[in-house]
Amino acid sequence: MNRAGTIALTALAPISWGSTYAVTTEFLPPDRPLFTGLMRALPAGLVLLAIARTLPRGVWWGKAAVLGALNIGAFFPLLFLSAYRLPGGMAAVFGSLGPLWVAGLAVLLLSEKPTVRTLLTGIAAALGVSLVVLRATAALDTIGVLAALASSASMAAGTVLTKRWGRPEGVGPLVMTGWQLTAGGLLIAPVAFLVEGAPPALDGRAVAGYLYLALVNTAVAYWLWFRGIGRLTATSVTFLGPLSPLTAAVIGWAALGETLTPVQLVGMAIAFGATLLGQMKVSRPPRSPRPSRSFSSPKGNDRKHSMDLTSGAVRR
Repeated sequence: MNRAGTIALTALAPISWGSTYAVTTEFLPPDRPLFTGLMRALPAGLVLLAIARTLPRGVWWGKAAVLGALNIGAFFPLLFLSAYRLPGGMAAVFGSLGPLWVAGLAVLLLSEKPTVRTLLTGIAAALGVSLVVLRATAALDTIGVLAALASSASMAAGTVLTKRWGRPEGVGPLVMTGWQLTAGGLLIAPVAFLVEGAPPALDGRAVAGYLYLALVNTAVAYWLWFRGIGRLTATSVTFLGPLSPLTAAVIGWAALGETLTPVQLVGMAIAFGATLLGQMKVSRPPRSPRPSRSFSSPKGNDRKHSMDLTSGAVRR
């Protein structure tokens, strides 16, 4: 597949994440963000493990745990905490700083020197998202701000390390996604039960919502995301992130009766333009990550098979 096709498929992940807010508010029990994160991650991870029937070996037990913690296990709870403590979609604004986090971490871990254009594009993306999701009544909360910054940094670190470590030989993105979702879900589980108690009663509407989040919004979306990280630069992938709050805004307007002001429309144009600019190559094409070590999957299954809540804004 050519680079444009890879970008388009990877973009489906943040577009899918942009639907999470609407699904959560319209289908799921209220005030259960950690349980929702658990239901997104762990069932999806177990399904992918059952399909692939491949477990980590050697150092990859530790690497899968680290990546699962950064991309899922720490990211979800921190994002939910910030979303509940920061009004007006402010958590999405801090989340839009992801390209800048990645640019900085890529210098240390990938030896990728950020260009001036990359930095300016990252600032433009954050500005555009701010215009889309911020409200005049938004107020800062110290814990919420720290949680939002930590969630953004966690996802950025997971993205860069996923690029740096690559994956074992013979292991495809589907298997890597299953490892990370399972590890992240297992980390969320004790926190969810400790903070929120026993699971809520679920009706058919809630079950349908959780099925969508687990299968489409998480299993498929994260598979596309990790697949894209393996084929594109980390910076290019993270610049697709603003598509999530933009999608949430469009769904809110089209399906939930929310209005879009002229300022929001300008912000959407800026953020979308930054997303497109972030996909432009500035040097040689990115190299595929080298396999870290030989890894044989049983029965060749890996050859068959080559989240986020804010106040009306974004969940990933």
